[in-house]
Amino acid sequence: MASFDNAEQDGLAGFTLSTERLMLKHTWTIARCSDDFKDNVFVRIERDGIVGWGEAAPSARYGESPAKTSAVLEQARAGFEAGDWLAYVEMRRRWESLTEGQTCAGAALDMALLDWAGCKLGVPLYRLWGLDADQTPITTYSIGIDSPEVVRRKVQEAAQYPVLKIKVGLDNDAEIIAAVREVTDCPLRVDANEGWRDKETALEKIRWLQDMGVELIEQPMPAEMLAETAWLRQRVDIPIIADEAVKRAADIPKLADAYDGINIKLMKAGGLQEARGMIHLARALGMKIMLGCMVASSVAITAAAHLSPLVDYADLDGNLLIANDPFTGVTVKKGRLILTDQPGLGVVQGSDDV
Repeated sequence: MASFDNAEQDGLAGFTLSTERLMLKHTWTIARCSDDFKDNVFVRIERDGIVGWGEAAPSARYGESPAKTSAVLEQARAGFEAGDWLAYVEMRRRWESLTEGQTCAGAALDMALLDWAGCKLGVPLYRLWGLDADQTPITTYSIGIDSPEVVRRKVQEAAQYPVLKIKVGLDNDAEIIAAVREVTDCPLRVDANEGWRDKETALEKIRWLQDMGVELIEQPMPAEMLAETAWLRQRVDIPIIADEAVKRAADIPKLADAYDGINIKLMKAGGLQEARGMIHLARALGMKIMLGCMVASSVAITAAAHLSPLVDYADLDGNLLIANDPFTGVTVKKGRLILTDQPGLGVVQGSDDV
C-alpha cells in the first residue's frame, strides 16, 4: 500500500489516490464479520495551492472493496480534473453514474471537493451550509461483540463517553448486555446488524432490552424483512432505526411504515450532498435521523460531523476505534462532537505515515 508521502500521481497532477491500512484498537466483531484492520482509500486533490481530502471506506456488505473503489476513482479522475470545483452540485453529476456500485468512492470525491471548496472560500463546511457548530450532538461510542470479560474491559475503557452503542446479533446477546450493565448504568443503544432472523426472536430480545435501559434498536432483522419489521414496530416501545435497509434517498419512503428513523452514512449515501438531502426527506416523513459511520479516519468522520447539527443521534466514532489515525479533525469532549473554525473540513494530516 502506498503511503501519503509517496503515493503515485499516475500522470495527472492534483488528484492522488492512496490505500491505507487502519489498525483497530480491538478486534471489531459484528453479527456478520470480524476484522482487525480496514483498508481505506484516500483521495487528495489540489488546485490553486489548495488541498482537499476525501476518504472511502469500502464495505463488503455492499459489494465494495479497496481495489474496486480505486478503479472507479481512476475512472472518475479525468472528468473531475476538468471540472469547475466550486460548482460542486454540477460536479457530483459527473461521477454519480460511475460510482453507483461503489458509493464509498462517490463519498470520497464529494468530501474532497467540499473540503477544497470550503478552503477556497475560507469558511468551514458547516458555515457554507448555514449550520451552527454549537448544535452538534453527543456521539455514541461503539462496543463490538466479544466475550463478557472483554466487553467489560472495553466498557471501562470507554468511561469518558456518556452514551454507548452495543453490537449484538449472535448467540451471546444476553451475556453481552449483562456484562455491560455490570460496569455501567449509562444510556445504551443497540445494533443487531440484521442478526435476528425472525420477528418472534426479535420481539423477545427487544422487550428484554427495553427493561435493560436501551434507548433504541438498529436494524434488528435483515433489510428485506420490511413487513416483519413493521409488525415488530407495533409491539415495542423503543425506536427502531434502519441501517442496512437504507443507502440513499430513494430507499427512504418505503421504510416509513416499518422504522421510526434511519441511520445515514456517507459511504452508503455516496457523499455529503446526498446525505443532506436524505436528512430533509426523512424529516418530511416524520422520521428520526441518526448519522453513522464505517470504521474510518478523521477525514470521513469530520466530514460527517459537519452535518451533525441537523440530526437527532450521532454515531461518529470510527476514528476513535483505530490506533493509527493519520489525520486530526473533529474532537470529542464529554461525548459531544467539537468542530473547529478552520476552513473546509478542518482536517490536518498527521506527521506520522500510516
